[in-house]
Amino acid sequence: MSTDVTAKTPAPAPAGKNGAGTGDGLLQLMLDGMRRNMRQYGMLIALGLIVALFAVWTGGDLLLPRNVSNLVLQNSYILILAIGMMLVIIAGHIDLSVGSLTAFVGSMAAVFMVRNDMPWPVAVILCLAVGALAGAVQGFFIAYGGIPSFIVTLAGMLIFRGLTEIFLEGQTLGPFPEGLQKVANGFLPEVGPETNYHNLTLLLGFALIAFVVLQEVRDRKRQQEFSLEVPPAKLFVLKLVALSAAVLTLTLLLASYKGTPIVLLILGALLVGFGYVMRNAIIGRHIYAIGGNLPAAKLSGVKDKKVTFLVFLNMGMLAALAGLVFAARFNAASPKAGLNFELEAIAASFIGGASMSGGVGTVLGAIIGGLVLGVLNNGMNLVGIGTDWQQVIKGLVLLAAVGFDVWNKRKVGS
Repeated sequence: MSTDVTAKTPAPAPAGKNGAGTGDGLLQLMLDGMRRNMRQYGMLIALGLIVALFAVWTGGDLLLPRNVSNLVLQNSYILILAIGMMLVIIAGHIDLSVGSLTAFVGSMAAVFMVRNDMPWPVAVILCLAVGALAGAVQGFFIAYGGIPSFIVTLAGMLIFRGLTEIFLEGQTLGPFPEGLQKVANGFLPEVGPETNYHNLTLLLGFALIAFVVLQEVRDRKRQQEFSLEVPPAKLFVLKLVALSAAVLTLTLLLASYKGTPIVLLILGALLVGFGYVMRNAIIGRHIYAIGGNLPAAKLSGVKDKKVTFLVFLNMGMLAALAGLVFAARFNAASPKAGLNFELEAIAASFIGGASMSGGVGTVLGAIIGGLVLGVLNNGMNLVGIGTDWQQVIKGLVLLAAVGFDVWNKRKVGS
C-alpha cells in the first residue's frame, strides 16, 4: 500500500502549473492564455510595435499631440467604413461599392447644400437616407435575388461612380456650411478653469477608462457564468492595465492640443453601439450564425435573407456617413473622392481579425486594423517613404496579418 501512496505523491505537481504553484507555472499559464487568445491580442501587440517603431524612427514626431489629432481626423472615414465592412464580412459577404457610394453621397450633399442652399442638418438626414436606400437596393438583390454580393456591389461601384460624375458634372463643388465642417474638423469646446490640458477631454478619458474596466470585468463574469473559457487572472489584469494605459496616454495627448475631435465621439458611439449589438443583441448572433454556418443557421430558424438585407442597408448608411465626413473635411465634393476606400476598409477588417469564410471578427478588431493602416500611412509619410513603397509595405502587412491568422488557427486546432 505504501508503494501505491508514494507513486501517487507527484500528482499534485500539475496543480502548480494551473496557477496555484510556482512562478514558472504562472508564467506558463499566461503564455498559454495568450496563445489561445492570439487572435484577440495579436493585432493589438502589432499596433503597439508599429507605434513604437515609428515613434523612434520619427524622433517622437509620430506621438506629438498635433499629429495624433490629425491621425484621428485623417482616418475617421476609413474607420467608419471598416465598422460596416466588418459586419458584411462576418455575414460571409463583401462590398466593393462603398468607396463609390461615399463619393456619390458627398456629391449629393454638395448639390443639396451648395447649389440649393438647403440647411445642412436637413441635408445630412437626406444623405443618410440616400445611403440607406442604396444599401437596401443592393441588399435586396443579394438577399432575395440570390445574386452574389461580389457581382452586385461591383455593379454598384460602377453605377455610383458614374452618378457622381453626372451630379458634379465632372467638377469639384464646395465649400460646405461651417456647421458641417465642424463635424469633421472641429473639437469639443473649452470648459472649466484654465489649465495646461483640455478639461473636458480629461473627464471623458477618465470616464472611458472606468467604462472599459467595468465592461471587461462584466464580460469576464458572464463568460464564467456560462462556463466559457476565460484568460488567466494575471493575464486579464495585465490586459486591463494595458488598456487603461493606452486610453490615458491618448487622453493626455489629445488634451495637450485642442482636445477631443468631434468625429472621435462619433467613432466612439459607433464602436460602443455596434460592439454591443454584435455581442449581446439577437441580430448580432444571427450575423455570426449565417456567416459561420448558413445551413445550420437556417435550420435554427434564423431569417438569413432579412439579416443579410439589414447588413447591407447598414453598410450603405455608414458609407453615407463616411462620405459626409470626407466631404466636410476637405470642404468640397470631388468626382475622384473615395478611390480605393473599399480596399482600405476590407484590408482593415482582415488585419483586424476577420475571416474570409465569415463568422469571425469584432467591431473593435476593425478599428484596430484601421489604426494599423493609419499609423503606417502617417509614419511612412513622416519619414519620407514614397507612395510606391507605401503600397508595397501595406500589401505585405495585409498578407502577413492574414497568414499569421491562418497559422495561428492551425496551431490552435492541432
